[in-house]
Amino acid sequence: MISIYSSTAILIFSCVVAAILGAVLGSFLNCAAGRLAKDQPFIKGRSHCPACGHDLSVLDLVPVFSWLFLRGKCRHCGAKISPRYLITELLFAALTVACLLRFDLTVLCLRNWIFICCLFCLSLVDFESKIIPNGTLLIAAGAWLVAEPFLFESWTRTLAHVGTGVAISGGMLLISLVMDKVLQRESLGGGDVKLFAVVGLYLGLLPSMFALILSCILGLAVNLPRQRGNSEPFPFGPWIAVATVVMLFCGQAVVEWYLGFMGVSSTPAILL
Repeated sequence: MISIYSSTAILIFSCVVAAILGAVLGSFLNCAAGRLAKDQPFIKGRSHCPACGHDLSVLDLVPVFSWLFLRGKCRHCGAKISPRYLITELLFAALTVACLLRFDLTVLCLRNWIFICCLFCLSLVDFESKIIPNGTLLIAAGAWLVAEPFLFESWTRTLAHVGTGVAISGGMLLISLVMDKVLQRESLGGGDVKLFAVVGLYLGLLPSMFALILSCILGLAVNLPRQRGNSEPFPFGPWIAVATVVMLFCGQAVVEWYLGFMGVSSTPAILL
């Protein structure tokens, strides 16, 4: 099997290619998320300036460099372009490189990268419209299903992951229904519940539980100060995504450290 760690030259070359690919895809995901948030088709139609509506050329769409060279302004009307474009391109480039370094050139790397793409896109949409697109969840679930036979996992482990997705999403649905009755308003969106189902497929039982706890901590810590006197729901999907990526990269190590701290000597593989 070819590995990026075969030599220093291959490692550097692979990281450069991954960074370029990540920046390009980050630009696409940002554009797709913006259109999905407005319920527009994200495949058809050329990119254009949000201020003047002028169609953008190739020189305007080079990831990272176009924003820097144009100093964050439209080349045609001079309107300011949000730094969101630059940030999303750099962030997804970094995520792509990190995924490659963590999982090497494997089916697992490709599967998890597709999952990260979906998490990235749905986070941007949720931030803007407080909606998690079903399409991103279906693509992520489909990638898991297609890749599973090539990972040579045992049937018990596969079924355990399916059961985890059902159990966690079912539990969250039950809790949200109870909280809806108590608070007399929606406490957790349906998209968040479905997202937890997909998270369970990828992470397994214990890492999913840690992702659930971490996402709640992040979501509450960031949004509670803003919610004073505001009854509007806050986007929870991005924090689920952040917690999931953390556990995707280092979930097993976190779980083993915690269980070791609690005095448990070994972790059954079916729980991971």
